[in-house]
Amino acid sequence: MPGYFGANIDGIKPLNYDEYLKVPQLINLQECRSTPAHHDEMLFIIIHQTYELWFRLILHECDSAMMAMKNDDLFLAERQLGRVVEINRILVPQIHILETMLPVDFLAFRDHLKPASGFQSAQFREVEFSCGLKDERILGAFADQPEALERLKQRLNSPTLADAFYQLLARRGFDVTVPPPRSENEIWNNWQEKVVKELLKVYLTPSQHYDIYRLAERLVEVDEYTNLWRFHHLRMVERMIGNKFGTGGSEGIGYLQRTLGNKFFPELWQVRTHLEKFNNS
Repeated sequence: MPGYFGANIDGIKPLNYDEYLKVPQLINLQECRSTPAHHDEMLFIIIHQTYELWFRLILHECDSAMMAMKNDDLFLAERQLGRVVEINRILVPQIHILETMLPVDFLAFRDHLKPASGFQSAQFREVEFSCGLKDERILGAFADQPEALERLKQRLNSPTLADAFYQLLARRGFDVTVPPPRSENEIWNNWQEKVVKELLKVYLTPSQHYDIYRLAERLVEVDEYTNLWRFHHLRMVERMIGNKFGTGGSEGIGYLQRTLGNKFFPELWQVRTHLEKFNNS
């Protein structure tokens, strides 16, 4: 009989698991820099490669959620943001796998990472930009990575999840506009004050705006679990290297500590402060 084992009737070899997932390529992407290769460097590489895959999926879902909001499909947008939340739930415990290393074992290969740094994760910066936390100064860290720099520039100049959400509210009759740049402090503060008053209409009577309320709470969860990841990352780094500078030259835990106050959707947090006051007035 012509053909070969595993072939279909038309003679074409059927797709297998390894080919579909590119497993041979994946398991050959872990190149240790230490010589001889330190045992724990494999762990370090795989954990961070896995994070990058999750970041890619987060961006995929965020982009899709923005399109769903633009199309007024709040059910789909809320479901996709729910997936982002579940990914973030995984990211928190995943970081503690790194704590199975002894600090002295990490130090044995840490110098081989310089000057590379987690600060240079372009995809994580894309996630921040896509969720509304844009900082043009970040671009300077990617001057020698033209492809990453171009992606970040596109994200910097593109609508965010926050933009899509407030455009949706405007179409539903709320007196809101797209958020201004956060660097314009007075304009930003005035916008936030106005928006919080509009959001109170949703939060005081959630049953009347249930689809918007559920979507808003999903955005809060995305924010919350991203911040939880920041906190656990900070503690893991402190446990591994103490107050040492980062491999890329940053101040290490000092920089990470400052990022804990970052919020993607601060007005969705602020509205809670005013609920009781407005409800009893």
